[in-house]
Amino acid sequence: MASAKHLLVDGPNILHAWPELRPLLRRDREAARSRLIQQLAAVHDAEAVRVTLVFDGRGPELRVERPSQQDTLTVLFTPSKLTADDVIEQLVARAAAPSDCHVATADRAERRTVEALGAQWVSPEDLAAWCARAEQRTAAQAAGLRRRNAQAWQRPPS
Repeated sequence: MASAKHLLVDGPNILHAWPELRPLLRRDREAARSRLIQQLAAVHDAEAVRVTLVFDGRGPELRVERPSQQDTLTVLFTPSKLTADDVIEQLVARAAAPSDCHVATADRAERRTVEALGAQWVSPEDLAAWCARAEQRTAAQAAGLRRRNAQAWQRPPS
């Protein structure tokens, strides 16, 4: 069952806030983004949380990518006239239930704004812990499935 939670992530901010992504970001921006998407996908998959990762864009329009081909895991690139903060604030303001929105950023001004709109703030450290828990949960589920499959293969045919 899908959760009502919507995790909105300030992509540029988190890329700079997570120590393990900073060196990769300096070498290969696209690889750093991919790593972040992969970690957020664990939260999406393990907890059925809608995830929107927002980056500053350079084009004339909003660009939408769906790395898993699911509408509930989205990467947005803003039009050049808007920042990731602007788009996140618009998404929270337009949400049917802003209290279901969880905004991950280290930006204090953004934190105050989204909290004033009714969203919940998630620190970069809490987001990293959330991703780690989701990855552990997914790994445990996969291990359990492997055990059940192995047991099923060991049973004599009926």
